[in-house]
Amino acid sequence: MRDLYDFGILGGLAYIDRAFRKVNIYVDGDVIKRIDSDELPCRKTYNAKGKKIIPGLIDPHVHFELDTGNIVSCDDFHTGSVSAAFGGITTFIDFLDPVSKADDLEKALEKRMDLASKSVVDYKFHATLANPVGHTRELTKASKSMGLDSIKIFTTYSESGRRTYTREIYELLGLSKELGFTLLVHAENDNMVGIMPGHKVWDITYARNEEAEISEALSLAKMTEETGGNLYMVHVSSGHTVRALASRYPHLLGDKFHIESCPHYFYFNLHEYDNADGYLYTMIPPLRSHRAQGLLLNNVMFVETIGTDHCAYMRAEKKRENLIDIPMGVGSVEYSFTVMYGLLGNDAIDRMSENPARIFGLYPRKGVIREESDADLVIIDDNGPYLKKDDHSASDYSIYRQGSGVFASMIKVVSVMSKGQFVIENELLKGGNGKCLL
Repeated sequence: MRDLYDFGILGGLAYIDRAFRKVNIYVDGDVIKRIDSDELPCRKTYNAKGKKIIPGLIDPHVHFELDTGNIVSCDDFHTGSVSAAFGGITTFIDFLDPVSKADDLEKALEKRMDLASKSVVDYKFHATLANPVGHTRELTKASKSMGLDSIKIFTTYSESGRRTYTREIYELLGLSKELGFTLLVHAENDNMVGIMPGHKVWDITYARNEEAEISEALSLAKMTEETGGNLYMVHVSSGHTVRALASRYPHLLGDKFHIESCPHYFYFNLHEYDNADGYLYTMIPPLRSHRAQGLLLNNVMFVETIGTDHCAYMRAEKKRENLIDIPMGVGSVEYSFTVMYGLLGNDAIDRMSENPARIFGLYPRKGVIREESDADLVIIDDNGPYLKKDDHSASDYSIYRQGSGVFASMIKVVSVMSKGQFVIENELLKGGNGKCLL
């Protein structure tokens, strides 16, 4: 035992082994050095009495500075990471631009790493492929050599050349088993979806319909079973999809087939599109029915992770008459944990910390409170109610603050530590120096 620790967080209840325990946490440098009930000597202390301490949260699905060719999402890696930190997120995983050949992968990584250098918290990347015909092995081997152990594909967007077809999906799933990576899939049946000129906001639930997600999910599960690959389905929008997978492929879930959903699918439903400001709620996949929303909550035991799919735009950019002209995406990073904790209680914590850490190769460095893990810690106060009137995204609106402009919750994030340094201290931004985790 050291005679003097750099920092001590004293008197709080820490989330360890799926329960809150009254312990003191001692930090040296970047890591948690000791967890003890005794009060030990240290240079600085933080009084956490009456508060809870959880692992730094991990968002496995964000889009900062996403350039779609026509518009760039308004949160860059600085504003996005600051907003994430205020939501308790200390690590996020973004995406490289889609590539079809291995030779383009290094340039795609360099571009995103340069943009991400201004992040205040740690980050990682998923490689992204676009119709990689004849190049699957070279692409996956190149990805692994660069430290990218997760690769995203789309089963839709054939009109923009991003779709990956069945033959290549089989190849990629086989390679995921052989080479040891996770294949992320945006799953919609391309033959059943399409936003057409003249479609209005309320047409989105038909243009990107629920059956397209369900049928593609089941097809992917069958391919995963046949290949023994590792598949992670992003932004599952409907409880009908989860229930269908759990009914037909229960042996795959949590092992070879991982399900991610997003806070907005639990919190909102398609009736938002009936309102005058319905355009603000447009994303792909869209919000689903009240029944699908309820089934998602009822089947949440099969949802392993919560990713935000954060992709924020300005109100004026979203306010378009025709659906085809609206940039798709909403901001969520600052609200995701508050929303999910309100719905699930402690069950939200593992889905937003340990589970993504395990799936994406960050465990046990990230995602848990334990000795020798990174000192990524979030101090929360759950003695609300609390009213939140503003946020730190570059966007000028949030779907969680519509109407009164106030978001009410029973908890608030008080302080956030990344690698032993406060990024947020007592609700004030202190700054931070995020690192790429390759």
